Amino acid sequence: MSNDIKSIHEFDLNLICDYYSKVERQGPGSPEVTKKALSFIDHLNSRSLIADIGCGTGGQTMVIAQTAPGQITGIDLFPTFIYLFNSNARKLNLQNRVKGIEGNMEDLPFRDGELDLIWSEGAIYNIGFERGLNEWRKFLKPNGYIAVSEASWFTEERPDEINEFWLDAYPEIETVSNNLALLQKAGFIPLATFILPEICWTKHFFEPQESLQEAFLKQYEGNQTVREFIENQRHEAQLYEKYKAYYGYVFYIGRKI
Repeated sequence: MSNDIKSIHEFDLNLICDYYSKVERQGPGSPEVTKKALSFIDHLNSRSLIADIGCGTGGQTMVIAQTAPGQITGIDLFPTFIYLFNSNARKLNLQNRVKGIEGNMEDLPFRDGELDLIWSEGAIYNIGFERGLNEWRKFLKPNGYIAVSEASWFTEERPDEINEFWLDAYPEIETVSNNLALLQKAGFIPLATFILPEICWTKHFFEPQESLQEAFLKQYEGNQTVREFIENQRHEAQLYEKYKAYYGYVFYIGRKI
């Protein structure tokens, strides 16, 4: 981590929430990738119960609802995200099937064996990939599905700069093969694994932030913390462009044994 760039952990969560509430997606992804991951899930029907954990403002959740049947509950820690989530559901006339609630992924409000599908795009890292798989499994019915996207190493070796960045941001980051082993160890049959295309980072994640960053700096003019936060976000985009051969987001899809 550069001495001139603050770690993401040094910023207040409310600032991070304020920033990311202003973009459609809170992490790399795309409607096409969400639909691709959904294509590996069988037997959903109008009575199926789906949970999107760490749903953010619901960019991916609305795609799920428009693509597959079932009742969807989105859960996120931030009230602002949930307010926007439910507003988005109403705009798309999905409010009868899609509901966002405030909640902590470490203490989910579901009964054991209740869910047909657990979904989590770019959010399981908040509890940890291995812990999330193990703790969430009990909420799934027999043969229920889990589909999560997770930051992952593509190679065993990588340059120090990007290695240090990710070990600071997310010390539990693992290689694809190690994550697949964790998925299997947690009691899931691995059904599919695929790397998110570069466009999920560039067009759908970084590009929408460019105009937001200028507006954010203007909104909080003279605020040193905000300036440092924007520098952190721009630094992440620069590192991705430089080191994208070594890491990215990967979808992991499994069925409960």
